[in-house]
Amino acid sequence: MSSLQAVHNIPEICAQLGITDVVLSPGSRCAPLTIAFARHPAIQVRTVPDERAAAFIGLGLAQTQRRAVALVCTSGTAGLNYAPAVAEAYFQQIPLVLFTADRPPEWIDQLDGQTIRQTDLYGAHAKGTFTFPADTAHTDAQWHATRIVSEAIGLAEQFPAGPVQVNIPLREPFYPKAGEELQFGPIKVTRELPSQAHLPAAVLDDLRAAIRSTNRVLVVGGQHPADPKLLLALRQFAAAYQVPVVGDLIANLHLPAAPDYDQRLRPLGHQDVFMAVPEPGLKEALKPELLITFGQSLISKALKLYLRNSRPAQHWHIQSAGAVADTFQSLTKVVRMEPTTFFASLTGKAHSTTDSTGASEALDPGLIPGATTAMGGLTSALPTPNHATAQDATRVAPRPAPTGPVRLTWASSGSQLSEAEATAKATYLKPWLAAENWATGFLQEFMQQPNQPFNEFTAIYRALQLLPDRTALHLANSMAVRYANILGLPAGRMVEIFANRGTSGIDGCTSTAVGSALAQPDRPVVLLTGDVAFFYDRNAFWHNYPTPNLRVILLNNHAGGIFRMIDGPRQQPELEEFFETRQMLRAENTARDFNLRYFPVSSFAELESALPVFFAPESGASLLEITTDSPTNAKFFEQYRAAVRTSFSQS
Repeated sequence: MSSLQAVHNIPEICAQLGITDVVLSPGSRCAPLTIAFARHPAIQVRTVPDERAAAFIGLGLAQTQRRAVALVCTSGTAGLNYAPAVAEAYFQQIPLVLFTADRPPEWIDQLDGQTIRQTDLYGAHAKGTFTFPADTAHTDAQWHATRIVSEAIGLAEQFPAGPVQVNIPLREPFYPKAGEELQFGPIKVTRELPSQAHLPAAVLDDLRAAIRSTNRVLVVGGQHPADPKLLLALRQFAAAYQVPVVGDLIANLHLPAAPDYDQRLRPLGHQDVFMAVPEPGLKEALKPELLITFGQSLISKALKLYLRNSRPAQHWHIQSAGAVADTFQSLTKVVRMEPTTFFASLTGKAHSTTDSTGASEALDPGLIPGATTAMGGLTSALPTPNHATAQDATRVAPRPAPTGPVRLTWASSGSQLSEAEATAKATYLKPWLAAENWATGFLQEFMQQPNQPFNEFTAIYRALQLLPDRTALHLANSMAVRYANILGLPAGRMVEIFANRGTSGIDGCTSTAVGSALAQPDRPVVLLTGDVAFFYDRNAFWHNYPTPNLRVILLNNHAGGIFRMIDGPRQQPELEEFFETRQMLRAENTARDFNLRYFPVSSFAELESALPVFFAPESGASLLEITTDSPTNAKFFEQYRAAVRTSFSQS
């Protein structure tokens, strides 16, 4: 038996435990791992030279496929370059298994080349770290080696998922002899089975009673993968208890659910707009008494600050396991259930949320009943503003007029409530729906104003209207994700949202989208990104794998435009030199280097002409560079903010 047989067993363990994709970066110390993975018949191996880009591409694969992906690198600083993606995976709860090759322990700190202290390399940003035995001649060491690889994969996928390091000390020789075949025989592995949390009937009865007896109940969803079962359970819950549901775009609650849910109770997504309205009466009307949350982070700073200031008497967070953040400083109860099971249980429609492997279902349009049915708008039972032509950019839409009680038509609407309870809840529900209705009309009117200067905010609005159905939309950090969260998507569109909001860094947004494109080659993948994030991560394209389904929309204002939009840096004389990251780069050379079809636009006419061709399937991997002026963008965005502040209060 080869002295490296225990190392050669690693791909077989991965394959048996469901890992099908490995991203590796070339090196000598990792050669035994590289060769073993490359020769295993059940593993798809991709080579990416830049370890930082490789790790984010692996993250994109895992994020899209919703199962663990393995990374392999050589010793020394190579593993340190994984660190940004490791941190993102940790906070976004994405399973990665990091196989870091290393020198044997006796050679650490002995001035040997490519040698650093790799044990527990990622510290608190990894779920765990394992050290592979340096010598595996003894049968106990072989058993130990197999066991820890199984444990590492199980830990990575166990909720809350995350990154796990397996550090592998290796001695020479690294390479098999000429003609030597690697053996991938049957290996005993340890499997993790998912747990199913269900609350006792008495506890569920208490939760139902609390929701029924509390007039002001609000549900807020944080970042969450698209989940058809959750979408339906949440809408049934909202209808049955007449509760408003709010979610940022990254919560993926905007997707269609089923043809028979009440259109007026679709989750609200324009909180970034109406939460900026400086009217105390509105803020008081929206104040919750019971806040129910699930998922991870929020984009909307306005909503986050509002909930911190409103301090509901009760705050329940729904999460099956793991540490829970007290984001709004009001947490009173942690409910250890899957969100889908929780909301379904409260309406008596609980069902399993996982498949036999314990992984949540990835979004497939075919999984959602009535997925092609348009969601429609808020109905005539709610105030419908009469939008006048906007001659003044600060005066767009009048304040919604008061209306009578909200009456719902879906068969199960109010099914958990008495008449008195339904009437009381309608009083709280109505201002939320009215605010969303106003924001929807306001945005449509404002963004379609004639004679606008060419600016990135409106350019994004127009691009989002034309996204192909079934798109996986990746939103880079900084202004791209904020713009998209403000604007939202056209109602009824099948567009799933991804964003690296675990750490909210710009360093791997492009690589993550590339990983997503590799994971689902038959699905359109669109990246909306800014220039600093794009040029920082150009090595995302430095590989040899085609991504004809990838489209990159680049907002190039030759600066870090966000700093002109936020108070603090924009008032400082050092703004341009020390905050904006001024650069004069254009993406044409990058597109040429990596064989991307290039669409440069600098006017609305060019944009309108380019978008249909850019999104066409036959265009292949493409880059649309939208060149704008940073001061013009800032001025137009300030006009938008002024309009929000003044239009709602117009009578």
